[in-house]
Amino acid sequence: MTIGVWVLGDQLWEGQAALQSCYQQKSHTPVILIESLNHSRAMPYHLQKLVLVWSAMRHFAEELRQAGWSVSYYRAAEDFQMPLQEWVVQHQITELRLMAPTDRPFARWLQTLTLPCKITLVPSNRFLWDEKDFMQWAGSRKRLLMEDFYRESRRRFRVLMEGDRPLGGRWNFDKENRKPPKGGLKTPKALWFEPDAITQEVIDWLKQSDLFQRNHQYWQIEPFRWAVTRQQALQVLDFFIHTRLSGFGPYQDAMLTGELTLWHSMLSPYLNIGLLHPLEVVEAAERAYLENQDSWDLSSVEGFIRQVMGWREYMHGVYHYTDDTYPQRNEFNHTHPLPKFFWTGETDMNCLHQVLTQVKETGYAHHIQRLMVLSNFALIAGLSPQEVEAWFHAAFIDAYDWVMQTNVIGMGLFADGGMLASKPYAASANYINRMSNYCGQCAYRAIARTGKDACPFNFFYWDFLNRHRSQLGSQGRMSFILKNLDKIPLEEMAAIHQQAAEWHRFA
Repeated sequence: MTIGVWVLGDQLWEGQAALQSCYQQKSHTPVILIESLNHSRAMPYHLQKLVLVWSAMRHFAEELRQAGWSVSYYRAAEDFQMPLQEWVVQHQITELRLMAPTDRPFARWLQTLTLPCKITLVPSNRFLWDEKDFMQWAGSRKRLLMEDFYRESRRRFRVLMEGDRPLGGRWNFDKENRKPPKGGLKTPKALWFEPDAITQEVIDWLKQSDLFQRNHQYWQIEPFRWAVTRQQALQVLDFFIHTRLSGFGPYQDAMLTGELTLWHSMLSPYLNIGLLHPLEVVEAAERAYLENQDSWDLSSVEGFIRQVMGWREYMHGVYHYTDDTYPQRNEFNHTHPLPKFFWTGETDMNCLHQVLTQVKETGYAHHIQRLMVLSNFALIAGLSPQEVEAWFHAAFIDAYDWVMQTNVIGMGLFADGGMLASKPYAASANYINRMSNYCGQCAYRAIARTGKDACPFNFFYWDFLNRHRSQLGSQGRMSFILKNLDKIPLEEMAAIHQQAAEWHRFA
């Protein structure tokens, strides 16, 4: 009997469950990793995403070999099926083990896979909460509030706790973490890496491939500066802890022209492919605070930990809690197609131009750029939730099905009708003007609701509220905002609606 292990491209650490199940026999356990071209052609993925995953896979294969594993690696295979068939026969595999995949589409595809051996899915250990535990937590609740889940996570893992109470006497310091970027902020530098020989080989191959020919019109492949090994990812974590974490909180919602990273950790790509585990990230942040609590603000550390063990884990749990109809939900029946400028960045709206250009160059934007610029515009402009989600999935270096379904369909676009967000995150240009310096360099006026120089965020925002007033009225937190509609003269409201309709007609 020969057991073999298949390692997927988002499971790249030796502690993952399938490898650990064979650790005592690792010298006698064949391991396989496969680059699938068909999988990479499923959508126009960002070229830097492809470089990251394939380079990280190749580096990880070498690390496994050095650790004593017997590794077979298939580069640029057409699909997964043929290499698996060949490898199973060659090594006389009787049982193929792999850690259960997180994304539903891949899990469904696995059910169709036929091999001349037994296939065993080992329960995943990628997250703090497994699916069963989340289901048990969610099953007795009328509403799945992230704040409740976050508090339970803190209790369960004893993070930032004093006995049964939260450290500092409060669970949440979010109100302290919304400062606009006023004055001359001295932002910290980012830690980037130059491509080594393995990464450069991936880049050079991709440049000659059909993937590049199709996708380079949307995305830049170079300069590529992301970490591709666990050692490098740990360096990014350490760099964040020592140079950014203490100042992360106050300006985590700020946006500045030319500032890609600000105080953000840049860890999501590495968490999402397995180079880092969420528990080690959370524990590193907590440990640093406890060592520096006389000089560090708790709000920064709590805010970061809430993102990792609160929001990230919650998104993963809700993804598996919902049924297969969730990706098709469309609460407001929005059907407008995705504007071409989402792919090109060419728009007179400077906020969108800045963020989309940044995504084109790097595959990255921080959470407020995603939520309050990209998703906000898509929501109030009435864009198809499914087209928007597909773009997010293709565009971002840290994107996977489990990440984007809940974050875009639910949080960003409220297309699930409020299953995981208590209100739509809709806002006019006023929010962007307050939290960024984008508006000062824009062709539109942030205070104008109608007219040639009116910011589209304004007329779309008020038109969105007016069109969906009856639906939004059932959301308790929206009642005060909806009352502001009554203050707008009917003539102006008609002009707002007409300008919103004309924008779509000529976009």
